[in-house]
Amino acid sequence: MIGAHDTETMEGVEMNAPTMGRRQPAGRIARLAATLCVLLAAGACDYFEVTNPGPVQDKFLDDPASHAAVVNGAARALSDALNYVAYTTAAITRELFPAGSTSSFGITPRQQQGILAYDDEHVGWTSHHQARSIAENGFERFRRVLEERGGSIDDYAPAAEIALWAGYANRLLGENFCQITIDGGPPISSAEVLGRAEQWFTTALGIAQRVGNARLANAALAGRASVRVGLGDWPGADADALQVPPDFVFVMEYHDVELDQYNRIFWAGAGTPYRAHTVWNTVYQQYYLDTGDPRVPWEDTGLQGDAAVMDLGRVPFYRQLKYTERGADIRLSSGREMLLIHAEHLLRSGDWQGAIGVINGLRADVGVAPVSAADATEAWALLKRERGIELWLEGRRMHDLRRWQAENAPGALDTLEVPGEASRLSRNRTLCYDIPKTERETNPNVPLTP
Repeated sequence: MIGAHDTETMEGVEMNAPTMGRRQPAGRIARLAATLCVLLAAGACDYFEVTNPGPVQDKFLDDPASHAAVVNGAARALSDALNYVAYTTAAITRELFPAGSTSSFGITPRQQQGILAYDDEHVGWTSHHQARSIAENGFERFRRVLEERGGSIDDYAPAAEIALWAGYANRLLGENFCQITIDGGPPISSAEVLGRAEQWFTTALGIAQRVGNARLANAALAGRASVRVGLGDWPGADADALQVPPDFVFVMEYHDVELDQYNRIFWAGAGTPYRAHTVWNTVYQQYYLDTGDPRVPWEDTGLQGDAAVMDLGRVPFYRQLKYTERGADIRLSSGREMLLIHAEHLLRSGDWQGAIGVINGLRADVGVAPVSAADATEAWALLKRERGIELWLEGRRMHDLRRWQAENAPGALDTLEVPGEASRLSRNRTLCYDIPKTERETNPNVPLTP
C-alpha cells in the first residue's frame, strides 16, 4: 500500500503530494480547509463550521498548493468507477453468484443472467469519464502553470501521479467497455482506449524515474504491462512485467467515512443489511474447500441471500472474505499479476513447462499445492484458472475472458463460469459494457440504441 508522501518545492511553496488515492483524514481536511480560507480570502474562517462558498474559480486550481487536491479528485472519481466495475463484472463472470437483491447494492435481473444492457440500472460511466477528464486535463493544467513559471513538468512529482491516474482511468474504460466516446465525439474502440492508457503510463513512468520515485515508477510499469496484454504486445508486456518487484502492490483505497466511499463488494455482502451476493455456486466455493487457498476465502454464514434468485428460490449466503471491512482496498496492480503475465508470455512462446513453473512459484508463496499439466492445452487451462484466483474480485476477469474468447485461446474454463445451466448464465452473456443510454441520448454521434 502507498505510504509516504512525496514532497516537491516550487517557487518557495512546499507541496505534499498525497498518498495515491487516499482521501484525507480529519486533520488533513482541516489543514486543507485552512489553506482554502487563505486562497479564497474568506476573512475569519472556522474550518470546524463548514459553509459552502459557492463554485471555486478555475484560476485557484492553477495555484500549485491546489494541485494535490486535483490529483486526489482524479483518484476519488476512479475509486467510484472501479467500485461499480469490480462488483458488477464479478456477477457477469461468476466470481460471485447473485443472492437476491436487484436494486441499490444488488445485482439486476439481467446482470444475474450475465447480460450488461446499455440501459440497465447500474450501467453508467460518469465517474469513469470524470476520472479520465480530471486526470488528463489536470496534467495539461500542471504543464501550463509550470511553463508559465519557467519550470518543467518533466520533473514535477504531482504530474507523475496524475498521469498514473489517467493511465488507470483509461485502462478501466478500455478493459471493460466495448467502445467509448470522448467529450461528445464519435465512438472509439477499446483498443484505442488501451493505447491512450499505454501513453499515459509511459508519461508517468518517465516523470517518476526522473524524480526518483520508485513506487510510482513500478505502478506505471505494471499498469503499462497490463494494457500491453490487452493490445497484444506480449514482448512489451513481458519486458515491463519483469521489471516490477514480485512483492509490489498498488491499490485503490476505500474508506468507511461515507457510504459512497465504502468498498461496494464488501458492503453488498456484509449482511448488515445486504446479502446480495454469495460465493455459493462459483468456482471458488469448491476450490477453497479443496485447497484453503488464502486468495479466495469465504465463510458459510448459515443464512440465505436477500431474496429469491431466478428459479432457484433463496440460495445459501456464503460470504466472501477477501474484503472484510468497509474501507477495504482493491488492488490495481501487483508484482504477482506481473508474474502471471510472464507465465502467459511463456505459454504463447511455446514454453508451457516454464509457465507451470511460474504458476507453482506463486502457489508456493501462499502455501497451496503445486499443479501439473500434461501438455500446453492443460497448461493454458491452469493459467486461466490461476489468473481468476489471483485477481479475484478486482474487476479484471471480464477483460481476461473477453480477450481469450476473441482469440480462441486454448484451455477450458470451469463450467461454473461459462454460459449454461450450471452457472445460470445466458448464452447471450456479454463481456463488455456498451455505451450507456444517457450518452446515447445526448451525443448525436452515437445511435440511440445499440
